[in-house]
Order: sequence, then C-alpha cells, then structure tokens
Amino acid sequence: MEDAILTAAWDVLVERGYPGFTYEAVAARAGTSRPVLYRRWPQRDDLLLATLRKYWRPLAVPDTGDLRTDAIEFLRAANALRARMATLVSVQLMDHFREAGTSLDELRDALRTPGRTTGFEEIVGRAVERGELPDVPRPPRVVNLPFDLVRCDMLMTMSTVPEESIVEIVDEVWLPLLGVADTSSRS
Repeated sequence: MEDAILTAAWDVLVERGYPGFTYEAVAARAGTSRPVLYRRWPQRDDLLLATLRKYWRPLAVPDTGDLRTDAIEFLRAANALRARMATLVSVQLMDHFREAGTSLDELRDALRTPGRTTGFEEIVGRAVERGELPDVPRPPRVVNLPFDLVRCDMLMTMSTVPEESIVEIVDEVWLPLLGVADTSSRS
C-alpha cells in the first residue's frame, strides 16, 4: 500500500508540482483516503520526503583503477540518472523551498544516507590508496567540484550535460586543481 501511495505521490508531484502536491490529490490518485495519508505522514513535508526517498537512489561509484576514468564514469551515470530528478526538484519544488525556508542543499542532505561519503570522496580516497594522488588534506569543495559543476549545468540548461562538457570538467578543471599532470591528450 505504501509503495502505491508513494508512486501516486510521485506522479502528482511530477504533473502538478508542489502547489498541486496535496493530500487530496495524492489520495485520489492512490485510490485511498486523506486520513490514511495523515496517519503515515502527518505533515505534507513528511509525505514529500518519503516520495523523494523512494526515487532517490545513491549512484554506484565506479572502481576502474584510474582516477580520471572513475570521475568521468561517475559523472556520466549522474548525468543519465539524475538529470530528470535535478530538473524536477529545481522546478517543481521551488514553492516548497520558499514555504519551508529550506534549500536544495538541505533536501540533498536529508536524502543522503547519514555518514556516507560522497562519490567523489570515495573516488579520491581510492586514488590516494593506489598512489595516484598524494595523501594530503583537500577541501570538500575541491573534491566534489566535478559533481557540483555537472549539477549546475543540469539546473541551468534543464537538460543532460553534453559528454564533451563532462570530459572538460574532469580534464581541464578538476584534475589540474588536484595537481594531476596534463590529461588533455587522453581519450
């Protein structure tokens, strides 16, 4: 029953946005009643978060044995699997962020598994273990920059990011920032 309700809630959110994401609309779509929803999710934000959690899956972090390849493959996966979600969240939930006084950053933290490292923290950690990078402190903003840039491109264009942009982010921005030798001749 919960799965059917959350599927109906997702459909309502996608079609009507946050303003149309009401108990009445979700109950009607799920073929149930508002009291059933209220018992499980006392606040609309509780229902919203449960709905988003159902569709938010952690991305698998590649482990190819090469820093650059892992980074590019991870960004490709994010691009393919998260572009639609990023667009939905940015467009459909603006009213929610305004009403709740929260942000996309706070929503991301609520959806993330507690204590789990980011994909790029894992990628950099493996590169350090393999000796590709020195074991020195790096600011989280630097480590996670490729994902942040791809997400920014998704939000700005409301679309997937072109392959050449992904490669450019890794080769021309991130790897030089990490102090990795020129990778522009790699394919």
